[in-house]
Amino acid sequence: MPNLSIKDVPEAWAEALRQRAARHHRSLQGELMALVEQAVKQETEVPTSPVDPANPGAPRIVGYDKRGWPIVRQGWKTVEQVVAELKAKYPEPIRDQVSSIDLIREDRDSR
Repeated sequence: MPNLSIKDVPEAWAEALRQRAARHHRSLQGELMALVEQAVKQETEVPTSPVDPANPGAPRIVGYDKRGWPIVRQGWKTVEQVVAELKAKYPEPIRDQVSSIDLIREDRDSR
């Protein structure tokens, strides 16, 4: 692999990069690689897929994860529509179930 070198970096910049690397739990080399990778991905990134008006529920790419894999969204419902459907399907809270709060307390107290 080729090596890259940057000369005459101002000390304030170098210190800022060291602090940034520490905040991200990386070495300075790791932080610089992450910054270069981010810059390269931004240059080569494919734009997100537009919504097809003829088929708004069709899958579409809305971004990319850290590995470069596409993040795909499918569906067209708004949050409000989903909430209304769930309230219609489950008008009353589910009763006679173990409370998640009780489970967490039990687990905490068992240690």
